[in-house]
Amino acid sequence: MAIFCVKEMREYRGITRYRLAQLSGLSNSTLQDIENNSNPNPTFRSMCKIADALEVSLDDLRREE
Repeated sequence: MAIFCVKEMREYRGITRYRLAQLSGLSNSTLQDIENNSNPNPTFRSMCKIADALEVSLDDLRREE
């Protein structure tokens, strides 16, 4: 099962959730759900937007559990 480590990557990059929302075009609440695993199945499009905003690959945003 894949777990997304968006929060860890965002913090590593020194970006606030609010700023990531602006960069990605996603809502702050959507990002919060993804970061807290309240949304365990985010859309591919959302994850691509996050990866692009953080300037990382999709593989960088996931880890196997």
